[in-house]
Amino acid sequence: MAFSFVHTADIHLDSPLKSLALRDPDLAEMVAGASRRTLTRIIDLCLAEQVQALLIAGDLYDGAQTSMKTAGFLARQLERLDAAGIETFIIRGNHDAASRITRELLLPGSVHVFTGRAGVEEREWNGQPVAIHGISFARPHAPDSLLDKFGAARADAFNIGMLHTSLGGSPGHDPYAPCTLAELQATGFDYWALGHIHKRAVHEGQTTVVMPGIPQGRDMGESGEKSVTLVRVDGDEVTVEARALAVARFDRLEVGCDGLTDWADMVQALKAALRAIDPGEVQRIVRPVLTGVTPLTWRAARDRDLLLAEAQSEAEGGDGLWIDKLSLELRAEGEAAPAGPVGELMEMISDSPLPPEDARVRAEYEALRKHLPAELRGIFGADEAETAATLTREMEAGARDLLARLDGEG
Repeated sequence: MAFSFVHTADIHLDSPLKSLALRDPDLAEMVAGASRRTLTRIIDLCLAEQVQALLIAGDLYDGAQTSMKTAGFLARQLERLDAAGIETFIIRGNHDAASRITRELLLPGSVHVFTGRAGVEEREWNGQPVAIHGISFARPHAPDSLLDKFGAARADAFNIGMLHTSLGGSPGHDPYAPCTLAELQATGFDYWALGHIHKRAVHEGQTTVVMPGIPQGRDMGESGEKSVTLVRVDGDEVTVEARALAVARFDRLEVGCDGLTDWADMVQALKAALRAIDPGEVQRIVRPVLTGVTPLTWRAARDRDLLLAEAQSEAEGGDGLWIDKLSLELRAEGEAAPAGPVGELMEMISDSPLPPEDARVRAEYEALRKHLPAELRGIFGADEAETAATLTREMEAGARDLLARLDGEG
């Protein structure tokens, strides 16, 4: 009666990485190719574990940018499962609905893609009746709940629901097919295979609800370990296991600089932190973040490019290590402002900072936010207070960096 399946979502196959490409085209190319290699590893996991099915809960593609080469790669991978007798169940998310070729791709017969009307596929896995319920996005936007479109749980079967949803909302994610955890649990389904939010979340109980998160991060906003979910069912027992399959990982690397007074010591602290990283089999993309109280704050802002060059030089000596960029979160206690006009400007800004509620600040913020992709709109904060704090912090950092560069140029 025991059976198993793999649940993933938000693969964003061949996602274009414009922001990374502006900084480092080689890094952008490596990360873009990582989504293909991660999908290959997902297929490998299904084969190695001899699961009954692979469930993909939306955003397999990345919108209108999808090419036939991307689709062809996907088809070849799913054919590997087909040859092993493993089924694939797919729902379309908001990015898939925007893809021009989503409906034109010919997939193996073992692949079932749910339509914009809720459906159910009934199977028997190792003697256990199973009902897989799912619904796809018909359009890129789904502002209303889709739960009422699902049918009732099948009696005497293990019921799996597949839904692409923002749940109750999440920073950086527009509301899509919103619903609550309680509403999902009230359906009486045994397992909900969700997608859309790129951060992993597991809610166990009579109804197991899993948001697997993105299996392969694409930028620093998707940092940390990423995974897919291997689910084993044996009678009434449901076991959920995270499997890390990403080939590249983003991480912030904090470099403590408290009390450092010598430039060489700051450089050495940066290099030592990078040397301590063991990439292993995963490509590591790190963003060194210098923190702490030091009289070198002004010089670090002025000579950030030199610190970045030191970090990049150190990374080149370590296989599988990349530098995303370098950030400064340093503070100076009693640091004297530079002499001359730059110092006078610094004092003026410190004495009369521009408040985040200023109409000019809000106008610039709204203009920037409007042009950000939906998944990045939450980077300023989850609410008004966080957004105001972020704007204040970034304005202060921007002013400090600009003045430091002016001072550096004499």
